[in-house]
Parts: sequence; structure tokens; C-alpha cells
Amino acid sequence: MKSVVIIGGGPAGYPAALKAAALGAQVTLIEKDKLGGVCLNCGCIPSKSFLDGAHRFQTAFSAAALCKADGQKYAQALFDARDFSQLKQRQQAATQKLAQGISFLLKKANVTVLNGTASFIDGHTLSVSTAQEEKTLTFDGAIIATGSTAFYPPPFDTLRGQIYDNSNFFTMEKLPKSMAVIGGGVIGCEMADFLQAFGVEVHIVELQPRLLPQEDENLVRVLTQQFTKRGINLYLGVSVTGVSKTDNGFELTLSDGKKLQTENVLAAIGRTVDVGELHLERIGVQATRKGIQVTPQTLQVKDNIYAAGDVTGLLQLAHAATRQGEVAASNLCDVPAEYHNERVPRAIYTSPEIASVGLTRAQAQAQGLEIKAHKSFFLANGRAVAQAQTDGYVEWLSDAASGKIIGACSAGAQATELIHIAAVAISAELTLTQLREVVFAHPTFAETWGEAVHK
Repeated sequence: MKSVVIIGGGPAGYPAALKAAALGAQVTLIEKDKLGGVCLNCGCIPSKSFLDGAHRFQTAFSAAALCKADGQKYAQALFDARDFSQLKQRQQAATQKLAQGISFLLKKANVTVLNGTASFIDGHTLSVSTAQEEKTLTFDGAIIATGSTAFYPPPFDTLRGQIYDNSNFFTMEKLPKSMAVIGGGVIGCEMADFLQAFGVEVHIVELQPRLLPQEDENLVRVLTQQFTKRGINLYLGVSVTGVSKTDNGFELTLSDGKKLQTENVLAAIGRTVDVGELHLERIGVQATRKGIQVTPQTLQVKDNIYAAGDVTGLLQLAHAATRQGEVAASNLCDVPAEYHNERVPRAIYTSPEIASVGLTRAQAQAQGLEIKAHKSFFLANGRAVAQAQTDGYVEWLSDAASGKIIGACSAGAQATELIHIAAVAISAELTLTQLREVVFAHPTFAETWGEAVHK
């Protein structure tokens, strides 16, 4: 029986452990903090719980339009009665329930879980430090799945612990009156959405000239328009050159000379990988702030060492990490498997939602591909019109020569659910001709994909 050690119990590590155990390996999982990692404890799950609460209040306001003249008054009364502590309790209960589920699955699979820190002694030996003891583990293969942490570049590097990042955002006791969100990426946009919906004055500062720089420009425009309409203040194409503590919070100096006063600051500037405690030099492996270099399809680092999740630098998404963990475990257990970055959907849970999969238009053009775009707007969709949710669209990108689908994106209602239709199409390497044979139910938001392939 092959012995496998997995370092890290997040969305890459625990699925890797379950996969390796299912393939007959003797598995030890080492986690220094909490099972579930960032995603479960201070990322995906808490943020979606918060966002759902915010969006429910937004729905209450929209429902006021279907009430008598005083409907808006009752919607406002409901909003005024909101209780942040109740939202936190619901979020914490969800996190606890899911954490218990992970523990149950690992126990059922006979995975040994050690709460401690690990470091390599050599290519087949680990030193593990727990609260009770120091022990040595030998192994046939190892998977590094230690994740990432919030990045604090200057001038914010001296403020760690005084301002918020994802690790402490969900522990705040009360909401501030104003918040500067540094970074207009996924984390920044989602948390700005939540904060504004709960009555916080929000300022987003983004170094790039637009929000979500990695996504399609037209896609992002839908979100930018809504954020502006809702009163979220956007400072695009500028950086923070200075920050100082004041009696009422913080003063930020922007690169264009503007001064910004806010009660608190959320650092959403990116993620960094820190694997110093692993002593990778002892096994001849190097790492940078962006991660450990792996073979992208197999997740192999070298010999019997693999890596999965944020630590690989491939794609910082929980579901990407899970797939990577499963592929790494399969290959380590001599069952060939491949990971494909381009098949992983990207989902952003703002209002409106943003989602994409495969290549963006800019990426396709950078590769010299001749593409065709096939777009359909929710404004022409029966269900969207009936439900007054007509903002947004879906779009296919196809290779002009072969007709094969190479990318897709959506902005608007249910985009994060709808994108899986496109993910299946790309994974199956379907063409436009084949997609035109698919029958979509009417009226559904999904049929917008069917309408788009005919354009």
C-alpha cells in the first residue's frame, strides 16, 4: 500500500486525500489551522453567505414596486431592521456544518488528520510539529496544498492587523460607515457589493484602468455601470501612494493627488504564496511569491512530489484547486489524469453576476486566433423580461475556421449557474453546429445560450 502525505487541508488538500484513499493509499493529511482552508473559513462560503443576505435586502426593495403606494416604506423599514449579528450567526453556522462534513468524510475514508506544521527533511521524510509532539513521517509520495495568504505590498505592509483582509473581514463586530477597498478584482468587487448593499459608503481603488482586469471588457462594463448607479465610488487607474491612521480611521493618498478619508480599509490586492516553513530547498524545489512550478497537466513538481491549489499559481479558485488535488492524487497513485485550466469556469457573485470559461477575446487574439462572437441579450429573453431582470447577456466565442467553442461569458441574473452550460460545451469540444441541435426549455434564462449560437 502506497503511503501518501498531503500538506494542507483546504479545497485542494482534502479532496486529494479522499481521492488517494479511494485509490487504496494510506493517507495522512496535515493541516496547521482549520480543515476547509481559506475557502470554507474566510473565503468562498462566508462571502457567499454575506452576499446572499445583501441581495435578499435588494430583492425586498425591488418587490416594493409590486406593492401599494406605501410599499417602499415597508421595504425601508425591513432594511433599517437588519441585524449584522444575525447575518454573522447564519454564516458561522454554515461554515461549521460544512467543516463537520469534511471531518466526517475524512474519517470515513480512514484518512489520518494531524493538526500541525510540516517541513521536508528529504524527498521521502517529513518533520511534523503538533501541539503535543514532534514526529517524523516517511512517505512514498507527497502533495503540497498549502494555499495562499493576502498580499500586503507597500504602503499597506505596515498595517497588517490594523486593516481588514479576507482572513479577518468576517470577524468584524459591526459594519463601518465607510470602507476603502484596495483592489478591484474578484474579492474586492464581491465585498464592495456586500458592503454597499448593507449601507456602507464604499470606495474601490484599482491600479488597472478597469475593474476585474482579467475578464472581458464588455462583461465588466455591465458590472461597472451597476456599481456606479448604486453609488459605489470607483478610482480606476490609480494607486495608493500613502496611508496614515487618523482619529476617525484612515487617510489614503492616491497617485493622482486625491485624498480619501475612510473609517477602515480592506486589502484585496491579491494573494501570495509563502512556503518557507516547508524547507523546499531540502528536496531541490524552488518557490516564488506566485507559487511552485508544476507540470500544468499532471501537477507534478518532481519525482514523487506534487502540488495543487493556489500554491501552484495556475488559477486561484476553490473548484480549480479541488480538481487539481484530485488529478495530483490520481497521478501519484499511478492512475493517469489531466488537469485543464481552460475548462475551469470563473464565477463572480456580485449583483449582477459575472461568469466566464475558456479564453477571453483578448486571450484568443493574443494567441493569434481568428474568432467569431455570438451574443444574445437578456433584454430579448422571455423569462428575463417577465421577471424584470434584463441587464446583461451571454456570449460564445468560436474558432472561425473550425466552429469549435473556445470561450464563453455571461453577465446578469444567474450567470454563475448558467456558465456551466458553456463549461460542458468547452470540455466536450463542441462546435456551433452541434450546439444548435440542443433544445432549451422555454422560458428560461438558459435558452439565451441557444439563441446566441444562431447569431
